[in-house]
Amino acid sequence: MINRNNFFTSNWEFDESELDLRGRFQMVNVAILLSSTGLIFGLIGNILKDVQGIIVPIEIFLLLINIALIFLLRQNKERLKFVSFMITFQFSLFFLFLIYAYEPSQMKHIWVLTYPIILLYLQDKKYCSYWLFFMIFMIMLTPLQGLIEVSYSLYQVTYLNFVLVIISLIIYFYQHKMQEGQGLILKQQKQLQDTIDELSSKDKLLTLQSKQAVMGEMISMIAHQWRQPLSTVTLSISNLQLKRMLDKEFNEDELDNALVQINDTVVYLSETIDDFQTYFNPNKELSQITTQELLQKVMSLIQGRINTIEIVLKDDTNEMVTIYVNELIQVVLNIVNNAIDALKEVDRSDAKIIIEVLSDNDYIKFIVKDNANGISSENIDRIFEPYFSTKGKNGTGLGLYMSQMIMQKQFNSKIDVQSSEKGTSFIIRVPKKLS
Repeated sequence: MINRNNFFTSNWEFDESELDLRGRFQMVNVAILLSSTGLIFGLIGNILKDVQGIIVPIEIFLLLINIALIFLLRQNKERLKFVSFMITFQFSLFFLFLIYAYEPSQMKHIWVLTYPIILLYLQDKKYCSYWLFFMIFMIMLTPLQGLIEVSYSLYQVTYLNFVLVIISLIIYFYQHKMQEGQGLILKQQKQLQDTIDELSSKDKLLTLQSKQAVMGEMISMIAHQWRQPLSTVTLSISNLQLKRMLDKEFNEDELDNALVQINDTVVYLSETIDDFQTYFNPNKELSQITTQELLQKVMSLIQGRINTIEIVLKDDTNEMVTIYVNELIQVVLNIVNNAIDALKEVDRSDAKIIIEVLSDNDYIKFIVKDNANGISSENIDRIFEPYFSTKGKNGTGLGLYMSQMIMQKQFNSKIDVQSSEKGTSFIIRVPKKLS
């Protein structure tokens, strides 16, 4: 079966910048098809009527030319100009033939008024005027020449030319406006692409800066979590060294207890590094985890920051979810860190953060609540904007922005926020099973 689209484009492929060329190929093939169809019907009719003379050989000759033109178009794109010339020449002769061979009462000359449309699709703009002047001249010459007797008067051909010029001018201005519109569309497409490229570059920069900011926070967390255990190790070693320097005796149990304490502390430090290494793993594979395990991972990462802040975990579901674990940990961690910062600013003695997990059909909700002073009404609509921060120089303004981006891109969801003077709640809604 012949693909019509491939036939009318002569089996050529065209990109976005060649749409005009593609349209010209289609119109040339349509013109050849119409010309060939007319020649075939005329040939059959003349043969059935047993018409004598050279008309039948001419029709056969023109039909063979059309077949050759079809093959030429499929050999080289550059042949389009030559084929367009030949088709335009054919139609020009055909229209002149209608005037020379028929009487005005038969109205065959009406076909001449389609000539500007043919020029519009088959010829470049700079050649259209030449063809039009040629046709006008040949039509005006019709009643003036004495070789062939014609039925048209000078007034009739003048009137026909006048209408032809009017139609040509209308089509010319229409084409001009279309080209202006096309040029404007192409310009806007380029501007749009430039804007998209610029936004893409900014998005990459924001991602990089966010990673750097998160890494800085992580280093700070590691420092917090290591400070107390390292102090314990240092104290145990110093205690043993002091007793040795004072020549005090210590029994085996005391030594074993000190060594066990040091060993446990070192194991804890190693596990802390493993937790942070897992967090920074760029692996984007889906994995299964229970909600309680996920919360414990978050707790292990913030342990060094909470100090006097009470963290309450409420999870009666302990659902198994299939998600991008590290990405969700980053989102929850960013929000919990924001809550910690907010509580440290107000310096409340009863500072509390509640992390609640709720099942919602095919979704899981993580709700992070704090009892700080809340977010002001003028700031709450801007907290997810890049570089917006209420922490002054201590904030990058990227944590919540990147968290929202992760929710939108990775989980096809978003973070909602509710705030009052009693505190703020962030609601994270994720599918139980990503696919």
